[in-house]
Amino acid sequence: MKKITVIVFASLLAGLLVFAVGCKGKNSAGPGSGKPAEITVEIFDRGTDGGKSDPTNNNWTKWIQEKILKDENIKVTFVSVSRWDENTALNNLMAAGNPPDVCLSYSGELIGNYRDLGGLFDMGPYLDTTLRDLKVFLGPDKALPGRDFIRRNQDTATGKVFSLPARRMNTARLNLFMRKDWLDKLGLPLPTTPQEFYDALVAFKEKDPGNVGKDKVIPFSMTNDIRWTAGIILESFIDPDISARDYWVTTAADRYFLLPGYKEGFRFLNRMYHAGLIDRDFPLYKSDDDFFNQVKAGFVGALGHNWDHIYRESPGALADLVKNVPGAELVPVDCMVSSDGLTRKIAYDAAGVNYFIPASCKDTDAAMRYINWLARYENYNFLQIGPEGTTHDVIDGIPKIKSTSGLWIQNSAQNIDYTIHINGLDLNDPDLTARALANAYSWPADMIANAYNIAMTNAAPGPVVPVALTAGGAVTQTLVEKGVTLMASSVTCAPANFDKTYDDALKDWLASGAQLVINEKAEKYFEP
Repeated sequence: MKKITVIVFASLLAGLLVFAVGCKGKNSAGPGSGKPAEITVEIFDRGTDGGKSDPTNNNWTKWIQEKILKDENIKVTFVSVSRWDENTALNNLMAAGNPPDVCLSYSGELIGNYRDLGGLFDMGPYLDTTLRDLKVFLGPDKALPGRDFIRRNQDTATGKVFSLPARRMNTARLNLFMRKDWLDKLGLPLPTTPQEFYDALVAFKEKDPGNVGKDKVIPFSMTNDIRWTAGIILESFIDPDISARDYWVTTAADRYFLLPGYKEGFRFLNRMYHAGLIDRDFPLYKSDDDFFNQVKAGFVGALGHNWDHIYRESPGALADLVKNVPGAELVPVDCMVSSDGLTRKIAYDAAGVNYFIPASCKDTDAAMRYINWLARYENYNFLQIGPEGTTHDVIDGIPKIKSTSGLWIQNSAQNIDYTIHINGLDLNDPDLTARALANAYSWPADMIANAYNIAMTNAAPGPVVPVALTAGGAVTQTLVEKGVTLMASSVTCAPANFDKTYDDALKDWLASGAQLVINEKAEKYFEP
């Protein structure tokens, strides 16, 4: 966002706040009494490719709407926001004065901007009352001993709580996948080093083991969100000896461009690109759809994504690949060795997506009661596994997800877009949950367990510093957009121009607001 955009947004939001003053904190009728309260709830739209359903109108939304009306006398309407353009979409909704009453975002900086502009409702006074079920579910914050997890985003200066974190049940993050049937045909083992990985991609390109045609074979594919779909590669180059302070301070907008060694990851990708090993159309892939269509068609030899993404019912990457190419095998590999000899990876922090209530909400009590309702086991358990016999079977006392379609399909794993307070399966029993995790997919349990174990091998989350930051909110979208340009240009530029291209783009990124974020973090850093 350029400065003028920020000014316009702030002005529009100011108008929104004038409207919201008389509405803030309004209480609705309780369960079973009077006219139902009405709220709107944001839901991510991940498109409909791969059999996904309309996120605002399917069997899951109908179940929520019917049960919350019965339990809490609340009428819920879902509002879709593109998962791939969520920051811009939320900014537009907030600026126009009509955001959903319950919103969610993975960008803490974006939420911080809304907070600083006075655009959010303070849920702090209600943590022990209206939100008591949620507080119990979230439990203690393991990263910050002595503190409740529900207070993870608490403003340290005022004590106010403007957003709440989802709890991640497991912190596995990314994996790198390869076509094992292609490796087998070439007589190659699963790679164990970056050079072996590179050499295997060269063999894919030169020998076309899938017989798809040398003009169609794609040794490695990714989207324009390189820091995610090539994250396993990039992050393996980070200096493992970096201090917690430097790691936290120099990370801005969840981008690691300043972490020592990260640049060398892009140099490696640049080398791959100019060897013809990376899909040349990757800058055009702004969502997963085109990217996974290539995978499903059998053209792609390797890719990176969420640790379990290929096994998910939606987008059905592995299922459709096997259907289209009988005998195809896509397996995780653990070959990106860091400078200390370990296959280091960045794991998730226990805090996932953040959700909040805009100040424009006409019925904050109903919005909070909806959030709290989701945290009750009977509700989120159904949303995670669905009706027995339709979306899951119970085998030896453990639910196993079945492959479904139509209005019962889960557009996101365990319906995390609906169960905004939790990311990952929970059966209210740690042992049972652990045993059921591998059964939460329609694939063999040992296949899922292997992928999970690889993703967690030498994996650790970044440091957590509980301070309220203000500099990043207004520039987050700019940093995200300029980051995309930095990454794409660094991968595609001529090798001789790599250093200049990366360094010039990095200077622009810093001048566009990242340096302000870094300066504030350096000033406020402390060891928790």
